Amino acid sequence: KMGNAESNAYQNHLSRFLPEEQSDIDGVFDTLSGSSGSAGAKSGKAAKKTVTLEALQARQSIAYTREPLPGQMTVRLYNGMKSIDLTGKSSGLSEQITKEQFVTFMSNLLKGNADEKITIIMRMISKTEGPVKGKQIQEFTEDLIMSVVHVLSYRKELKGWNLENTRDSTSGVKALASQLLSELKLADGTKPVGPQLMETNFDRSLIENWVYHVPQISIFLSVVIRQGLHVLHSLPDQTQDILNLVPSCKGIKGRGLVSLFDIPSIIYINSHLPAELQHKWQLLFSSRLHGESFSQLCGHIVNKGPCIVILKDSDGYIFGGFASQSWEVKPQFQGDNRCFLFSVFPSLAVYTYTGYNDHYMYLNHGQQTIPNGLGMGGQHGYFGLWIDSDYGKGHSKAKPRCTTYNSPQLSAKEDFTLDTMEVWAVGDLPEGTGTKGKKSILDGDPETQALLEMAGKSRQSEGLREPIEEDEDDD
Repeated sequence: KMGNAESNAYQNHLSRFLPEEQSDIDGVFDTLSGSSGSAGAKSGKAAKKTVTLEALQARQSIAYTREPLPGQMTVRLYNGMKSIDLTGKSSGLSEQITKEQFVTFMSNLLKGNADEKITIIMRMISKTEGPVKGKQIQEFTEDLIMSVVHVLSYRKELKGWNLENTRDSTSGVKALASQLLSELKLADGTKPVGPQLMETNFDRSLIENWVYHVPQISIFLSVVIRQGLHVLHSLPDQTQDILNLVPSCKGIKGRGLVSLFDIPSIIYINSHLPAELQHKWQLLFSSRLHGESFSQLCGHIVNKGPCIVILKDSDGYIFGGFASQSWEVKPQFQGDNRCFLFSVFPSLAVYTYTGYNDHYMYLNHGQQTIPNGLGMGGQHGYFGLWIDSDYGKGHSKAKPRCTTYNSPQLSAKEDFTLDTMEVWAVGDLPEGTGTKGKKSILDGDPETQALLEMAGKSRQSEGLREPIEEDEDDD
């Protein structure tokens, strides 16, 4: 009787996978259990094949010069698989992972809801039963994020970003983990912080609630399993949030530039963009490439569609904003309520609009009476983020919070000195202003282009992009 219930549950898990997914899972299990061919997969004999921790670790190193997953994550995955209890007996007794456990693990983590995932996640956080401390959740979350960065880099899935053209990810891993942990709530709804958070005990229901409200945990686990164990990594049920986890990167290749972004902050900021803009980032301006000049900045970013502005002050703080519409030079505020400000270092956070006012974005240049510069949020003379047209100076004023975005002071000092600045277009560049869907006349006419440049006309067309960005392939 027990056997029937067991095999029914197993069949239910199996039925969540398409036939080609089932054969992919069979193949990986067979490799791990040291047997080849999946002819016996449907027969009872297959159930006798098992996987050990050593096999998982060996899988990580035999075929590769370096492991696709860090060692501690392999142990966490193994503990998660071991936690699958199919019989109603305690499953902690056997060190071997059965085919049923393996399939159920895949089914729960890749296809399951928060309730189905939680037993596995609890066991991945701690080998022992019962509540876990904030410190243990933090260690698990840091391991998870580090594994995502590592495996995407290993599998060459970073889409043009790499560990050489971005900031070192070490601080970014900690910052993103802290940001995700800031969503941990106690039963009364309060959120412990700092040392208190590290020592607080969280039971299963609180962590289930956290996993439900913080989708990144499930997305990251899915990436680690698919890319780390190389199972279901290219099959059709990949959801948009996995496909757009990292946007493709254009305009940085071959320029010897290291972005102010690190991989964890790219993943986090990208997840806050409107869905239709998450697939691609293209470098429009870098003070290291294009010089420290406000007119250069304007020339590179005007009429280029939605953008991300990121800068570092002379104290090493890194922060910026997302502009949801094309920048235009004019004396009025522009943009809409999709704009936000963000911090990358020393902490990672996104600050969205409050509804208090519509001072989303502002760009002005060459006027005598009104402020000249680039601003987001707040008001004239008191912006949440401001770069003065006298390039090199800026401010971030928020006593105690920016009215538009509820952001704190983002820079180390209220009035800061600018060290470096980048602007990234997100999504597809506009087709050229005023011509919906048509190519700009300048695309086919270099003479008109040259005449316009000589006459000092502003660059209004997508046809005037820098050619280096035209023929870029993804790495």
